[in-house]
Amino acid sequence: MSVRSGRRRKRPLSLTTLLRRAGPGLLDLVFPPHCLLCDQPGTPLCGDCCQNFPRVTPPICQLCGQPIDVPGFCRSCRRTPLAIDGIRSVFLFEGGVRKAIHRLKYDDRHSLAVTLAQSMADHWRSNPMSSDLLAPVPLHPVRQRERGYNHADLLARALGDMISLPVVTDGFKRVRHTQPQASLNAADRRDNVQGAFAYQSRLNNTISGRRIVVVDDVCTTGSTLEACSLALKAAGASAVWGFTLACAVR
Repeated sequence: MSVRSGRRRKRPLSLTTLLRRAGPGLLDLVFPPHCLLCDQPGTPLCGDCCQNFPRVTPPICQLCGQPIDVPGFCRSCRRTPLAIDGIRSVFLFEGGVRKAIHRLKYDDRHSLAVTLAQSMADHWRSNPMSSDLLAPVPLHPVRQRERGYNHADLLARALGDMISLPVVTDGFKRVRHTQPQASLNAADRRDNVQGAFAYQSRLNNTISGRRIVVVDDVCTTGSTLEACSLALKAAGASAVWGFTLACAVR
């Protein structure tokens, strides 16, 4: 008689995924890249499609960066201000942007990170943020093993290279395995990530007195970025901002 262990059986990796993990150069050799939106050859996401992405334009909330009708603060931030110095985003999370982010996040499309980070770098140069370090939102080790990579880390490293800022690579961790935020409302999102992050460096505290910009793909309510800010400030960061590729308009 066989006994089931109850452990979840892992899905076999596809040939494309194996090639991506072997190296982007090998994947491009076997499957030459095409724009995922218009199918133009030579690039995973072409410049024309990026130019057509819907951008976040003023006026925006001074705290969470959401588009609003008049300058100042949005209703949510007036009612319950986020515990972060500010959040800024490049695009609205819709259309081609949503598709590109989902491909990066769930389909092992690592090469998209450089193209998407270029849009973040262009925005940064026009709207600079005071920062000493970049810090990607960390995944919990369980989810990191399941996915094989952290999309926020890919974006932060590519962005850091482009704007010449170092990336926090040690100590900043997700210490609690949380429910995916996408399935929760605003209040539950905040509760879900409360205390989920910590800075636990075994080396020198590299963030004490430093200005940190936390990098992620999408800002919806700002709860995750706020939780990151609380953890980093508890470890001595002097200021924490959030910078995301896109924001979901509430």
